[in-house]
Amino acid sequence: MTREVTRNQVRRLLTEQAEHDGWELARLRRYRDGSREVWLRRKVIRARLTALV
Repeated sequence: MTREVTRNQVRRLLTEQAEHDGWELARLRRYRDGSREVWLRRKVIRARLTALV
C-alpha cells in the first residue's frame, strides 16, 4: 500500500480480509518515514476430537 492510504482505510481493508477470507494480522511494522508494512497469515483452525458414543 502506498503512503497515501489512511490508517482508517488500512484498518477497514484488514478487517474485511480477516472476516471474509480467514486471515489474521501477523505483524505490523511502522517506519520513521511514516510508511507501514503489514503481514497477514491464515488462521489455523484446529479440529477437536469428539467423544465417541
